[in-house]
Amino acid sequence: MIKKGFICLCVFLMCLVTPVYGEELKLAPNAGASLLMEASSRQVLYATNEKEKLFPASTTKIMTMILLFEAIERGSLKWDEQLTCSAYAASMGGSQIYLEEGEKMSVTDLFKAISIASANDACVMIGERIAGTNDNFVKMMNEKAKELKLVNTHFMNPTGLHDDQHYTCALDLGTMAAYLIEIGGERLFQTTSLYDSYIREDTAHKFWLVNTNKLLKSYQGADGLKTGYTKEAGYCIVTTAKRNGLRLIGIVLKESEPKVRNQEVSQLLDYGFSLYESVTLFQKNEVIEKIKIDNAKVPSVDVVVKEDVQYIQDKNNQTKVTYQINYTNLVPPLKKGETIGHLLLMRDQVNIASFDVTVSKDVEALSFVEKWMNQLKVFV
Repeated sequence: MIKKGFICLCVFLMCLVTPVYGEELKLAPNAGASLLMEASSRQVLYATNEKEKLFPASTTKIMTMILLFEAIERGSLKWDEQLTCSAYAASMGGSQIYLEEGEKMSVTDLFKAISIASANDACVMIGERIAGTNDNFVKMMNEKAKELKLVNTHFMNPTGLHDDQHYTCALDLGTMAAYLIEIGGERLFQTTSLYDSYIREDTAHKFWLVNTNKLLKSYQGADGLKTGYTKEAGYCIVTTAKRNGLRLIGIVLKESEPKVRNQEVSQLLDYGFSLYESVTLFQKNEVIEKIKIDNAKVPSVDVVVKEDVQYIQDKNNQTKVTYQINYTNLVPPLKKGETIGHLLLMRDQVNIASFDVTVSKDVEALSFVEKWMNQLKVFV
């Protein structure tokens, strides 16, 4: 199952750190829209025109990759599966790896082609395998957009090739990127962090892939995610970098040239890393407390968190964060890994995030006879 680091509540954006918007601070001044987001919480730290409908170009492929990873998670697609290129996939223009009709290629290599070289033909090939047809895949993309509660997104294709009815916004791209990072994890970054790689390595047609995300070489901690360009969209980038446990997502859209795009998204990331830090309150499986379980074969059990308990802190605002645990199920039998309650992070008595807690080991229930014997001891 896909694991969530923590649940961002409605009040989170208001009470954790106040985002800074356009009139107070001018970052990425040449961008048509910009966004800086903390990846785990999806908290917006800075934004301009973040809900404005714009053409996304190849940043569209973030949604394509989302559906690929979900298919892998469901088990309906495997990394080593060999796919066969259709005539339609082979006909794609723009960025491509020049797939030929009938050519076979593994999902692993197709994913490399999409994430590194932005290959349109590889996108269509993956989409047809997942959904049967390209049109069905686009339908899945729009259904996923609704599921993620995107506010200004509509897809017409899995590639980002221009269509007047194909659009998104910086806020939606941030949400998509954060979700892709969540479900893709290290497997995602193994590929998106590559500056270059090869496909068709064991053939006479070895093909060199070069990443269009030049920040991978120039920005400390950068390890993804997707660039894009069309005449109508301008130069776009959705990038992510991690330093000292803090992962940020930076987005600029509709830039005039790649150099400006890279400079301005770097400025966004610099701003975030300068002002914010990631704080780990508890690590995964760390014991939080010991509790008594009635009618259990053990008198008490350790309570642990299922994921790292982290939050972001404004370095200039050291307001103390506290926690409380609300238990929802303490009736045995209980299984290790089963959610028995939630650890709530609190700042100024306001809930800012929630994490699942579980027991450190299985807890068996007393039998009827054992319960009766315990009751008898009370009267002896």
